[in-house]
Amino acid sequence: MKLKKIAKVLLSCVMAGALFTGCGGGDTPAKTDGDKPAAGSSAPIKLGMITPLNTDETTLGELIDKGAEKLGDKDIKHLPKFYDNLNTMQLAVEAGEIEQISTFQSVANYLIASNDKYELVENKNLEKINSVFCFAVRKEDTQLKADLDKVIGEMKSDGSLDKLTKEYVNDVKADNIPKVEIPTIDGAETIKVGVMGDLPPLDLILPDNSPAGFNTALLAEIAKRLNKNIEIVQIDGGARAAALSSKVIDVVFWVIVPLGNDDIPLDIDKPEGVELSEPYFKDNVAHLKLKK
Repeated sequence: MKLKKIAKVLLSCVMAGALFTGCGGGDTPAKTDGDKPAAGSSAPIKLGMITPLNTDETTLGELIDKGAEKLGDKDIKHLPKFYDNLNTMQLAVEAGEIEQISTFQSVANYLIASNDKYELVENKNLEKINSVFCFAVRKEDTQLKADLDKVIGEMKSDGSLDKLTKEYVNDVKADNIPKVEIPTIDGAETIKVGVMGDLPPLDLILPDNSPAGFNTALLAEIAKRLNKNIEIVQIDGGARAAALSSKVIDVVFWVIVPLGNDDIPLDIDKPEGVELSEPYFKDNVAHLKLKK
């Protein structure tokens, strides 16, 4: 298994739709009760999110608010601010640049278990918002997509995908994410897969450069079944589209696809020239905030 880190210069190549166009400046946030603005206030919640691939902050904020209103949260408004990894979001919420972090339930559970400074934002409607995880490849790489779809289907059928989910997500301990050994196959073709590496327990690159977590465990199984080598390339979230289109990587390690509804389009995170594999994991959306 090879591990490569890509310099942040790739960020300058990210498609225009992912630029920070709706940050909202330095308005003083209203005091909140839970996740709702104080009575009589319309100040939006400053919400940190991993940079999507195919939208901007203003557009996504409008979509989130439209969906929240449909679910009954008419008084809640959101001001998304995009970040390229979880670490920078954590620094931002601690510095007061944002009020909440939007992530996945499995990640939120891990962060709360490993750090007592965070707590969940109580909002039952968030539990209704599911995201599915897929691989993304260039549109012309039809055989690679077919291979990934085949392996995902096989792993669903034989129960191995459920087993990995249980071991690396459901039962994982915050202080003991298992390392993953990705096999090396002499003379085999290499697939370069982009990962963020700071999204425990889904994917994590440890200080000694060892891969860990559910997504990398899935990659190890894919390598065995396809008889191919996997090279992990650690990239920032906002560089995913540029790294894929420029052939720095062959696969985007994970792609979040909101389940289809009238408010959030299925292609909100799917740029031109990208095809998505069959989904391999589903999780709820969760918001975190600092304890008072």
